[in-house]
Amino acid sequence: MKVAPMYRTRRLWIAVSAAVILFCCATPSHAQNGTYEFNDSHFHLTNNIQEGPSIRDLLNMMGSKVGRSTVFGVPLQQEWLYGVDGDRAPTYYLHSDAPLYYYSFTDAWIAMAYKSLPKEQQARLDPMITGFNPADMYAADHIRRVLRTFPGVFTGVGEFTIHKEFVSAKIPGAVASLQDPALDRILEFAAESGLVVILHNDIDLPFAKEGSEPAYLKQINALFKRHPNTTIIWAHMGLGRTVRPPHNHSAMIEEILRDPTLKNVYIDISWDEVAKYIVATPETTRVMAGLMQRFPDRFLFGSDGAAPTEESKYLKVFYQYEPVWKSLDAETSRKVRLLNYERIFDEARRKVRHWERTHVSDASSN
Repeated sequence: MKVAPMYRTRRLWIAVSAAVILFCCATPSHAQNGTYEFNDSHFHLTNNIQEGPSIRDLLNMMGSKVGRSTVFGVPLQQEWLYGVDGDRAPTYYLHSDAPLYYYSFTDAWIAMAYKSLPKEQQARLDPMITGFNPADMYAADHIRRVLRTFPGVFTGVGEFTIHKEFVSAKIPGAVASLQDPALDRILEFAAESGLVVILHNDIDLPFAKEGSEPAYLKQINALFKRHPNTTIIWAHMGLGRTVRPPHNHSAMIEEILRDPTLKNVYIDISWDEVAKYIVATPETTRVMAGLMQRFPDRFLFGSDGAAPTEESKYLKVFYQYEPVWKSLDAETSRKVRLLNYERIFDEARRKVRHWERTHVSDASSN
């Protein structure tokens, strides 16, 4: 039977429309907008006294420049001790001699903020679990409990800290260690559940002697090797405010990236304190850009925004890295700024949701 031209045209239009709908439904929302400048692999919604912008303010600051972002609190609360600071309320860990303590409510706070959003806005965010003491053998149980309490919410663990300049000494009790079985339990559960781990550990001590071997390089390498099935993002390349790049720092990072047993380890270049080292001179920029070009799939950009109050503050670090972006070829730049995030966090979402469907009775609808 012959079909009239009008009906052939209508059938073709229906088929094309169905294909378009199917494609759009199967494609993540972040891929539909090619104008985003970056995805943010490192963002704190709150500060050391658990204050910060609302999660809707964050989305407004992301606007059309930031496609997706991690979102987590700061796990360490700065105490306000009247005997130390009087009426002067400290808001940052360097503003007081008073101790810090682990603030576990941060995970519930982040989860409820995320759950208050419509689904299309949730799709742009990857909440992370941070409210635990990594020296506590029960820390892994806290993380498991958070997943079971808030299925469909979290994608990873971190940023959490082991050795960090000025911070570690302010936390009462046992000192966190790269050799602690409590940390191994956390990373083992992350591998089991698919959670991405953002780990802060300085490569060296503050004001270390020039030319000496970094204090924690061997220990962190050993930790990475003990957990080949855990996706680990090493925050800030191991650098800090006073932990400067050691001699041959780029060679040390390259050795990790070349090791075939450490393909699970990624490098985070977030924080303005890190950017200052990388863009200090044309030579330091050239060296870092060369490293990224050789390992384009292993670096992620993050702002390390800590409760920013306006867009200009949020975007500051991205623009600080402008000399690096200009030094990279287009494909490498896009991977570091956008694609590596999408690949790593999309896979983590898939794995964690699968774990939840297996282990959480009310997760089937997520």
